[in-house]
Amino acid sequence: MTNALVFDRYCAEIIEQTRLFRDTLKGVKLDTRVPTCPDWTLRDLAVHLGNGHRRAAEVVRKRATSFIRAENVPGYGGPADLPEAAVAPEAFTEALSAWLSESAQLVSDELRVAGEDSRAWTLTGEHRASFWARRRTHETLVHRADAALAKGSGFEAPHGLAADCVDEFLELTSSPEAMAQLPGLRSLADRSGDTLHLHATDTPDSDAAEWLVRLEGGGFSWLRAHEKATTAVRGPLSELLLVLFRRRPPGSGEVEVLGDARLLDFWLERVGF
Repeated sequence: MTNALVFDRYCAEIIEQTRLFRDTLKGVKLDTRVPTCPDWTLRDLAVHLGNGHRRAAEVVRKRATSFIRAENVPGYGGPADLPEAAVAPEAFTEALSAWLSESAQLVSDELRVAGEDSRAWTLTGEHRASFWARRRTHETLVHRADAALAKGSGFEAPHGLAADCVDEFLELTSSPEAMAQLPGLRSLADRSGDTLHLHATDTPDSDAAEWLVRLEGGGFSWLRAHEKATTAVRGPLSELLLVLFRRRPPGSGEVEVLGDARLLDFWLERVGF
């Protein structure tokens, strides 16, 4: 059903996408609000990202069989040796960037040492380290978009990476675990049989990025396909990604919604992480 990237690519992308995130922080105040993450500043977003890297690294390193609490994760919470109030803003930004870089390298290294088939606790039933390689890659990609939108700069993702991010999102939100944790998914039965077609308009025919989502009584199913649907959503892949993760309203920018626009809103309201 999916065309997941190879493990080594994920390990490399964690570092690369974190580097691009760090670059986005340059020249902008860390107390800038992040409109796509209510109540967060760029500093909060950066610490959240680094904390996620470090927790995943610890899960993989320990071959954990259950969730690991924050207090048991070394370096969790940011560059604590440089309290923000005690240093110049530029110095703290540099310290935060270095901590982020270290966090990304740490999880990438732990993943490579463990190997993709190593056992580890995960959010879904997969329980392999490869889950965290993919999850940290796409978590970083989406939060890079958050930082870019807060800064007012552009965001674009490589087509293969963005398409795999959509695949992962659909896999996670259609999983049995999601059904247990997101009660709103059960109400998708109200539109059972309706379909959504997500169509990237800027990918070559040989690497087409299109998805068909079918709403059902037990949530939804999906596949990579080009088919007529109740609602079609068309636009550049990076813009589709922003709409899917509710970082951009469906009717704005370069994304076109054809057919029953209410179905897209209905679905998006229920599938968010």
